[in-house]
Amino acid sequence: MITSVFKKSTPLNFSLVVILMLVFFSIYQTQDLEWTNSVLLIIQKAGIFIVLLASVLITNFISKRNGLSKDSSYTIVFYFLFLLFFPPVLDNINLVFSSFFILLALRKLIALQSLKTTKEKIFDASLWIFVASLFHFWSILYIGLVFISIIFHVARDYRNWILPFIAFIAVGIIFILFGILSQVDINEYIYRSVNTNFEINYFTNNYQNGALSIYATIALFFVISMIASISNRPLVLHDSFKKVIASFFIGVLIFLVSSNKSNDLLIFTIAPLAIMANSHIEIPQHKLRQEIVLFVLICCSLFAFISQS
Repeated sequence: MITSVFKKSTPLNFSLVVILMLVFFSIYQTQDLEWTNSVLLIIQKAGIFIVLLASVLITNFISKRNGLSKDSSYTIVFYFLFLLFFPPVLDNINLVFSSFFILLALRKLIALQSLKTTKEKIFDASLWIFVASLFHFWSILYIGLVFISIIFHVARDYRNWILPFIAFIAVGIIFILFGILSQVDINEYIYRSVNTNFEINYFTNNYQNGALSIYATIALFFVISMIASISNRPLVLHDSFKKVIASFFIGVLIFLVSSNKSNDLLIFTIAPLAIMANSHIEIPQHKLRQEIVLFVLICCSLFAFISQS
């Protein structure tokens, strides 16, 4: 029943997800209405929602455009459900923007399989990653995915290995100019950003711990499914799926090393996990199994959202 609704990609399905996102976003924001007294904060809240919506669209675009999914709406549904696990991220503008720019980079890197305009894609992806690092420094780890993509597709041309460094210099110059104009202490900003913390003892209540545990279990299930089934997929898509898997684990690494530890940091894993979940649900299998997977995920995401709101 549930899987049948989203089996096809239609404007109605997309509209339904958008409405549900707006409803849950509004529910979370109405817990504290002080922000309604500030025009700047109102604009900020609207900006967060728009960027989250754009992230859903880009994730869906990556999945469909590169043949990682069929013509279904599962990807946007899974992105929305995974987002509900961490409601505080709906207030974290830095992480929302950082993950958005990482998605723009991932879009370029997965599109490298076409071997068209490879240098432009490598430069653009590197540029977006360094821009993302301005909002959350450790998202810079995704630059490793750029070099992985170069190894997969265009390793023989030495110029491709130089492009990420050129992008780094370009963003660095812009950042320094911005720091000078806005009188920001660049050294202090960098010092605070590069701090690490590997301890996971930040929970303020058991519900956060529970949400993390449930999310980790679900993620493990879909990752194992993806790894186990990748050999059965078209050979031309193997590198793309490997990049999606690598993207997920880089997101986990960002969560582990970041100093301001919180469940919000797992936003970097949501898009690749949504693609992997979509891939699992589209595997030929008994319809009852698909229904169970989606139903359990809906229940878990609603529980996580309600318990933390």
